[in-house]
Amino acid sequence: MDDWKFYDITHREHVVCNPMSVEKLEELVALLRPGPGARVLDIAAGKGEFMVRLAERYDIEGIGVDLSPHYIPDAREKQERRVPDARLEFLHMDGADYVPDEPESFDVVACLGASWIFGGHRGTLGALSGMAARGGWVVVGEPYWRQDPPAAYLEAIGEQRETYGTHHENVGVGQELGLELVYTLVSNEDDFDRYEGLQWYAAAQWAGEHADDPDVEEVLERVGRNRESYLKWGRETLGWAIYVFRKGGSGK
Repeated sequence: MDDWKFYDITHREHVVCNPMSVEKLEELVALLRPGPGARVLDIAAGKGEFMVRLAERYDIEGIGVDLSPHYIPDAREKQERRVPDARLEFLHMDGADYVPDEPESFDVVACLGASWIFGGHRGTLGALSGMAARGGWVVVGEPYWRQDPPAAYLEAIGEQRETYGTHHENVGVGQELGLELVYTLVSNEDDFDRYEGLQWYAAAQWAGEHADDPDVEEVLERVGRNRESYLKWGRETLGWAIYVFRKGGSGK
């Protein structure tokens, strides 16, 4: 089945499409404090919650980019409903293909949980840093290993040990690229349980409402596999955090 359809089904109950609570997202928004007219770029913007919350609190200009044909309409509807006068634009495209009009021109550049777009954590930090103004924020959401992953877990999720680093290693990558870590927001087990559990709930609800859909069996089978690997290994093994870096140099 189409992956974007699968993600739309399994994340339809989510306000934030990653393992972070709404309260911690609001904490992030409060900490960034972009000035009047600040430019914000969110790669893999999802349903636009981060961008819209920034626009509710600050006078910003924002661009959100996402490849999902389902999430971009959600983001645009959310903007129209909550901040209709905000200077926001949501683009349906691959974030890797987005090229700003000017390099180093955004005051806040974020990618919260989709580092695969740039080939991993290091590639994401490098790409975002190139679009951030000097003195600006580079904000990434990234998994990390809480403990050495069992081979059976890696096989179940189709990943390698090298796919992710530890929490300390994730920080170190940014520092190696000349970024200064100023804060982290780390998901706890409640955050991760909510993120995973809402997918199980959403899939079950959708299947009950769409019994004749040809993809019902595959949706439930995929969600069942994911649930088993999370409960058996993932809950103790995989963490997730938002890393808030400052790019060196003078601001605009």
